[in-house]
Parts: sequence; structure tokens; C-alpha cells
Amino acid sequence: MSTAQVLSARLEEVRDRTLGLMAPLDDEWAGRTPDPIMSPPAWDLAHIAAYEELWLVTRLSEQRPLHPDLQATYDAFETPRAVRGEIRILDGRESREYMQAVRRAALEVMRHADMSPDGPELTAGGFVWDMVAQHEAQHDETLLQTLQLMPPGAYSPCVGALPPGDDRIGGPEPVHIAGGTVVMGAHGACGALDCEKPAHVRDVAPFRLDRNPVTIGRHLEFMRDGGYHDERLWSPGGWAWRQGEGVEAPLHWQPDGAGGWARTWFGCTEDVDPAEILCHVSFHEAEAHARWAGGRLPTEHEWEFAARHDPASPDDAWAPWGNARHDGRANLGQVSFRPSRAGAYPDGVAPTGCAHMMGDVWEWTSTEFDAYPGFRAFPYREYAEPFFRDGYRVLRGGSWATQSVAARTTFRNWDLPQRRQIFAGVRVAWDAP
Repeated sequence: MSTAQVLSARLEEVRDRTLGLMAPLDDEWAGRTPDPIMSPPAWDLAHIAAYEELWLVTRLSEQRPLHPDLQATYDAFETPRAVRGEIRILDGRESREYMQAVRRAALEVMRHADMSPDGPELTAGGFVWDMVAQHEAQHDETLLQTLQLMPPGAYSPCVGALPPGDDRIGGPEPVHIAGGTVVMGAHGACGALDCEKPAHVRDVAPFRLDRNPVTIGRHLEFMRDGGYHDERLWSPGGWAWRQGEGVEAPLHWQPDGAGGWARTWFGCTEDVDPAEILCHVSFHEAEAHARWAGGRLPTEHEWEFAARHDPASPDDAWAPWGNARHDGRANLGQVSFRPSRAGAYPDGVAPTGCAHMMGDVWEWTSTEFDAYPGFRAFPYREYAEPFFRDGYRVLRGGSWATQSVAARTTFRNWDLPQRRQIFAGVRVAWDAP
């Protein structure tokens, strides 16, 4: 297949996923937001269309926007989340029609585009089309965060099955990682975004890391041991947040009335599964859990070393298992709408021995989000640069809601330390003895 055919198929695959996610939601709910930190789903749909129109139509041709009067409405900086539920926006049907019209125009422009490797930087190797596909995939995950906050009855997804877990695979002990030199970041391959670049060398001291992410069962031990009420385990900011918000358990959890815990998951109440990988915890909770375990959160460069270091192969593999597709190796792509049980993907174990390094849950690191040495914003500064050194923490690895187009060992996600609606969990690190 030609580069254009590959990218066209990628755009259509992501679009099919977007529309499939929205299919169970009626247009009345599409225009509402369940929480002011999120957007109405219809806003996300039209924003996806506006972004695609900007980069794949108006920037690559002389065509004018279809809705020039709405450009500011669907600009994430011009219209912050707090006001998106209070202004006039396109409804669900209108947003889907906008998406369809933009896609027709974008595919027509693509027919005449120069994608040669030595062509213009924006289009060389198909960069801008891949960027747009990733943007839509990222918003699909944001949509799922919003849909998870919807009240019972508003959204019922169609889910698939996951493989059974077995946390005995490899043993329960942490993995000892000898450390060494790691090439951090992307070498410039098509698809990597600006905050993943440039590739640079980091020295990593020996450390130990959880073989699997923390499970619900382990976090229940933390809770039974008084972890949410032991100020010594929390940073001053984390303790103030916990007290101010009255946090007693992960988001969506509630007592089951029999001394245990249940959770609300996409509108349904269910018992928590101790073997399942923990999800919906903030950086503050992750940090407190790590301290309770006698450890800490890994740094970003420790995480990347554990995920991709393999002396027998180049450092530029996009996944812990190499460059093969994730099928059967990781819980990516919104298959089951939940994390798997620990040990469910033995074929996805990294050469270091760490499992679940991609998919299931984003993993909080201790690293504040900042530019790599030699960073250059491209093709626009608003993707990452405004968030550098502003209190955001780096998350790595992707979640069950992440699509493969936006999942790789170099991908950097970030969020504020109090955020819990994201599909995030914990992996504990320890200094080497």
C-alpha cells in the first residue's frame, strides 16, 4: 500500500472507533457534561472535525473553513472546558455531519499532497495525517473519561472479553533493573509528537520496579492499613487535597454495605475485583501508596528504560515486545472497557521482565512535565509547550482506552496531580539495595 493509502485507512479506522463509541449515547446526553472538568461529548466531536479541517484542509490548500464563525468555539484554548457546557455548540447530529464534510475535503486534498520523505516538513512521510489520527484517538480516550462520569442509564458500551490473569507469572517480587544508558525519546520517526523529541541519552542508576502495576487487592491492603488517613504517607499538597476533597478510596468506589467495596463502572455497580489492575487514582494517591509500600514512584527515564531497554535490539522499538502489533500482547484499543487482571498478557512482557508496560492503565511517574533538551515545538506550540513546568506530572504506557496509533514507549502523557477521571494507576519503584 502507498503511504496515502495507509494513512487514509488509519484515519478511517480511528473515525470508525469514534462513531462507534458515540453510538450508544443519544443526542440529548451528547450535549451535556457530567462534570465541569470535562466537555460535552458533542463538543469533542466538533473539535475533532475543526482540528482536522485546520491541518488537513486549510493548511494544505486554499479552502476556507466550513464554519469560520465557530473556529474560536472549538479552539481548546479560546474555549476552556469550564464554559463548554454553557455555550451554544453543534449538537450530536450536526457535529457528525461536520466531521463527515471535513473528511471528504481532507481526503480530496490528500490526493494531491507531497508525502515524500524529503518533502515539506509538515507533510514529509505523512506526518500531519498521522498527527491528526493521533489527535482523534486521544480525544476518543477523553470521550471515554466523560462517558464514565455519565449517570446510570446514559451510556452502556458493548464490551469484549479479556484473557484471564495470573499474577504468579514471573513471581510476585519486584524486577531488579541493573541500569545503564538509555536513549530517551523518539529518533524522529513518523508519528512521534514534539514533546517526545529529540532523542537523547540518559544514565539510569540500578533500581527495582514492580513486575505488574498495583492491583485492586494491593490497594485494598493500603486502605485497610489506614493509608488514606496516615498523613506521613502523603506530601503536604497531597494531604491538603485528600482532606479538602474527602477522598477515602479511588474514584467511582463506594462501600458495598457488607464491609467491602463496590464501584460504578459505566453506569453499572459491581464488586471490585482484587486481581484487576487498579485504576482511577490521582498522582497524590499513587505517591502515598508507593510510600506505604516502602518505595516511590518511578522517574520518567526509569520507566522508559524498563519498558524498552533490550541489549539485543535497537532502542527505537515502539513497544516493550518490539515493533509487532499489540494483538494478544496488551490491553489496548477499548476492547473490554476495563483494565485486565495482572498477568493477563505474558507475551507482552518487556525484556527487563516488567509486564503490562503498555495498556491497561496510564502509570504516574514522579517527573514533572518539561521539555527534553533541544526541544522544538512543531508544528504548533499549543500541543505541549504551555504545560511545561506548570505542575503537570508525566504518565506513561497508555491505558485500555488508548488506541494503538497513540501508544508507544516514547509517548508522553501529562495531567495535574489531583486528576482522577483519567484511566491511571500505580507501579512502585525502589532504589536498588
